[in-house]
Amino acid sequence: MNPRVKEVIPTEDYKLNLTFKNEEKAIYNCKNLLNFGVFKELQDIEYFKKVSVKYGTVVWPNEQDICPDTLYIDSIHIN
Repeated sequence: MNPRVKEVIPTEDYKLNLTFKNEEKAIYNCKNLLNFGVFKELQDIEYFKKVSVKYGTVVWPNEQDICPDTLYIDSIHIN
């Protein structure tokens, strides 16, 4: 099992700066999600910035989330 998310910081260009529970840091680009189904709401940058960590992954107020394994595997790791 891949490590889960410990901290998330959103950026102005629809990326998430992630820290995983094993202290690895990574950047996940959400731009490819913005035109799909429930993720269209993330196009509003103010809403996008309301991301938080819950149950080891990232979530938004209206229950959008991204699989923590996807976040780990598809991110660019920076350490």
